[in-house]
Amino acid sequence: MVNNKNIVKLLIIALSTFTLGACNDFLDREPLSVVTPEAFLNSEADMAAYTINAYNFPTHSGWNVGTFGSDNHTDNQAATDASNIWMPGEKRVPQAGGAWDFGSIRNINYYLENIVPKWKAGAISGNSANIEHYLGEGYFLRAYQYFDKVQTFGDFPILKTSLPDDKAVLTEASKREARNEVARFILSDLDSAIMLLSENPPGGTNRITRDAALLFKSRVALHEGTWLTYHKGTAHVPGGPGWPGSEKSSGFTIDIDQEIDYFLGEAMAASEELADKVSLETNTMDHGYNSSGNPYFAMFGSQDLTGYGEVLLWRAYDPSLGLNHNVNAYVNRSGGNTGFTRGYVDNFLMANGLPIYAPGSGYQGDDFIADVKEGRDNRLQLFMKAPGELRINDATNADGSPMLIDNPDILTIREERYVTGYGLKKGMSYRNDQAVGNVGETGSIVFRATEAYLNYIEASYLKEGNINGKADSYWRAIRNRAGVNPDYMITVAATDMVEEARNDLGAYSAGVLLSDPILYNIRRERRSELIAEGMRMSDLKRWRALDQLKTDPYIVEGFKLFGPMEEWYEDENGETTLIPVGSIGTPNVSNPGESEYLRPYRIILSSSNFVQDGYKWAYAHYLEPIAIQHFIITTTDDSGEPENSVIYQNPGWPLQANSGATE
Repeated sequence: MVNNKNIVKLLIIALSTFTLGACNDFLDREPLSVVTPEAFLNSEADMAAYTINAYNFPTHSGWNVGTFGSDNHTDNQAATDASNIWMPGEKRVPQAGGAWDFGSIRNINYYLENIVPKWKAGAISGNSANIEHYLGEGYFLRAYQYFDKVQTFGDFPILKTSLPDDKAVLTEASKREARNEVARFILSDLDSAIMLLSENPPGGTNRITRDAALLFKSRVALHEGTWLTYHKGTAHVPGGPGWPGSEKSSGFTIDIDQEIDYFLGEAMAASEELADKVSLETNTMDHGYNSSGNPYFAMFGSQDLTGYGEVLLWRAYDPSLGLNHNVNAYVNRSGGNTGFTRGYVDNFLMANGLPIYAPGSGYQGDDFIADVKEGRDNRLQLFMKAPGELRINDATNADGSPMLIDNPDILTIREERYVTGYGLKKGMSYRNDQAVGNVGETGSIVFRATEAYLNYIEASYLKEGNINGKADSYWRAIRNRAGVNPDYMITVAATDMVEEARNDLGAYSAGVLLSDPILYNIRRERRSELIAEGMRMSDLKRWRALDQLKTDPYIVEGFKLFGPMEEWYEDENGETTLIPVGSIGTPNVSNPGESEYLRPYRIILSSSNFVQDGYKWAYAHYLEPIAIQHFIITTTDDSGEPENSVIYQNPGWPLQANSGATE
């Protein structure tokens, strides 16, 4: 038997913990003293302080490349060390902790259950429009928290109020709801947010806006609609064969096709409303030597993003207040422990709209990085480094020469390493004062409107089976801005799916190579536009694009090291500094006998390198396991036996701590 008092204590921690905090905008968030509802949440200022403290969006922080490293551990970007998500058997069920927590949700429920009655009674002082806006922020923030849970766990409890410290109540509240019902709840909260939020609130786009809510609604709806589409008929969809919720949810029924249609329709409506009102930022089509005057490039590396209409929500920084980051201490000066994969780079089109392998494409080859970028999609030219391009535009070297990007250092310490040789340039500032530590103040984008264009194209094609007029106009706008031939059907006609499968995990769904080149190129466009913006893993999971790795692992490759660029790594005596695997000494690069391209995870070959033979997959990894502690504290008979819990483990994960997926 488990002590009942301890169970209640753990449930309180899991379901009922909250803190209060305050700040004026998405720049400065200092904690408030402990206060009571009677003395707080009675004014517009109180509401503004409470909601801003609940902002928990991914933004730049720490000694790293910031959010531009969020696509590491995918087929787009690689870091020095691989994620255990690609290591079946090594990714394991935790004993305690994890993302199965309710603290942030309770914070917002507490806010809403106190604010809504006061708002209806007219008991909150301040500007009525601002009061409604901050109420709308509360609904948005709850939706944001719940979407994180859906992506992580799928089915999840729906809690609309904060709960008393009562074991029976807390245990009952722990029961999981089907993921589609949770997604509908999220959309309902976002509808409330859209109704209440201002398009131009105090703080501008440093605060959540109505446009941001429209974009987020389209993201949520597309995610759920496509998840149900591609995972249909599996245990990861409510009602599917082996779905664990069937044993805990008596009488549950679902029409999957109807749900898919609903979510895709919601994605279309929200994204269309936003895309029709927000134009894409201008691209001056420079080729990457000095892009400081290019609005499209500068949007990701400027201090003040207020003037960029495409940016819907962003975080500002001020080093004088101790609010700073170190993005350009890495992006400007080094490789930052990241790098684009060969598969990603090769996936970008030529400016004429042809894949690099197509006859007449004009591809210059990959003997040098500059050759790789020549004549390509302008996004690749802008956002990937090449040696000899300008690095700083407001200072020079001591001899007066320009400060240029060096050859990629693939041998340096890991925090500065060009992991694949292909260097990240997105987010780079050309200002010399930004290229040192602890002073970074370039803005960090949370939402930008181009995603709405992409969401509409994908949702409408899946729902209607064709590219309608609206999707056509959005797709052409994206390609025009990217400097690519806007006639996407030229690309479609030249697409060879066997060739694409070499470069792109997204060429698959459910272990099967896509047969529809239009659908594939919709996915390609998304991949090419959202460079280093942290969307890739979510996309691969919702497309169910990783099943094939169970039998056909993905080996990460970088640039063509073993060719003319090998000379870059000779010392002053003309001797190579490269030590390939199989040579005398501790290896620092992969074996050229295997591939002329750098393979960063085949440098150290040992039994403890679980990705040396490529990224592998277990179906269970599409969702995270729930820690065993949460089962122990939610048993109805106080036995503490996980099997007697009111919640259920995700498919393929055991009810045993420190165990890997059971597939």
